[in-house]
Amino acid sequence: MSAPTQAQILDALKKIPDPDRRGDIVSLGMVQGLVVKDGHVAFSLEVDAKRGPVLEPLRKAAEKAVEAMDGVLSVTAVLTAQKAGAPAPAARQPGTGPAGGPNAPGGKMLVPGVRSIVAVASGKGGVGKSTTATNLAAALARKGLKVGMLDADIYGPSQPRMLGISGRPNSPDGKTLTPMQNYGIKCMSMGFLVPEDTPMIWRGPMVMGALEQMLRDVAWGDLDILVVDMPPGTGDAQLTMSQRVPLAGAVIVSTPQDIALLDARKGLNMFRKVDVPVLGIIENMSYHVCTNCGHREDIFGHGGARREAEKLGVDFLGEVPLHIAIRETSDAGTPIVVREPDGAHAQAYLAIADKVWATVEKGLAAGSAAGPRIVIQ
Repeated sequence: MSAPTQAQILDALKKIPDPDRRGDIVSLGMVQGLVVKDGHVAFSLEVDAKRGPVLEPLRKAAEKAVEAMDGVLSVTAVLTAQKAGAPAPAARQPGTGPAGGPNAPGGKMLVPGVRSIVAVASGKGGVGKSTTATNLAAALARKGLKVGMLDADIYGPSQPRMLGISGRPNSPDGKTLTPMQNYGIKCMSMGFLVPEDTPMIWRGPMVMGALEQMLRDVAWGDLDILVVDMPPGTGDAQLTMSQRVPLAGAVIVSTPQDIALLDARKGLNMFRKVDVPVLGIIENMSYHVCTNCGHREDIFGHGGARREAEKLGVDFLGEVPLHIAIRETSDAGTPIVVREPDGAHAQAYLAIADKVWATVEKGLAAGSAAGPRIVIQ
C-alpha cells in the first residue's frame, strides 16, 4: 500500500472543522509544515495563543483523520501559537500537567517519577555533544541508576543510532508511548517517529510542540536521572527548554580550541541567566594519541576548557580524547562505555558521571532539585 500524497492528506484534513470559526482547518490556513515521508506524516496546527489550552481535541481529531488513511505509518501533529507571537504552544490550562497533574513552580509541569533532569549542551555543533551525552547516560546506568535519555535535537536526532535502537515505540493504550530501551537506558527521540533522512523543516514553536508530545505522551516510569541531549547553540529552542524545564543542572561540552570555548561561554551564560545550575564543563577531543606509534598530538589545543572553567567559576568535569574507537563505537550503536567498560576511554566517562551524579544527588538531598520534572507548555 503506497503512502498518501500531501494533497490527499490535506483533503482528509479539510473534513476537520474549526470549532469556533466558519471553515475547516485547511481552508483557514491552520495546517503548516506538512511533511510526508514513506508513510510518516508530521504537521502543525497554528492557532491563536488564547485558544491553545482548549484545542487539544482538535489536534487529536486531525491526527486521527490522517492515521485512518491507508499507507500512513505514523502521525505527529502539534499545536503552535506562531500567529499570536507566542514563544511556544499553549497546549493546556495553566496549573495543570499531564492528565490534570500539578505544575512545578513557575509554570513548569511535572513528569511523575523523574527525580532529576540534566541537560547536556554545547554552544556550537560538531564538538561531540551527542556522543558525550550517550556515554554519560551509559556511565550513569553502569552505576546502577535508572536512566532515561530525551533526544531534544529535533533537527538532527542521533540517539537511536548511538544507542543501537531501531523500530517504533509501542502504545499499549493508544495514547501513551512506551520509551525504547537499550543498555538500561530508556530513550525517546524524533528519530523513532520520522525516517532518518527526513528533514524537519519546522519553526521554533513546532519544535517545542513536538518535544512536549515526547514528554507528555511517554511513560517514563521511575527514573533517577533523565539526560537531555540538547540541540547545539543558544537559539529559541534551547532558551525555551532552559526556561520551562526544571533542570537539576547543565553540562557544557566543548573542544579546547578558542572558537569552541567562545561558544561554550555563551551557552554557559544562557543557563546562568535563566537560573539553571551549570554542573561543569567537559573538554572533548582533548588530545589525540596515535594508535600506531603512541605519539600524542593536541590537535585542537589542550586544557582550554579547564582554564575556562576556572575563569568562570564552574567545575571542570574531565577530558575525553579524540580517538577512533569512540567514534566507531558511537556509529555502531555500542557506546565505548558499553563496548569497553574497563578501557581508559570508558573510565574517563565514568569519572565524569561520578562527578555529575554527586552534584545532582547533593542537590536532591538539599531540596534544591527535589523532584524536578520536565514540561514544555
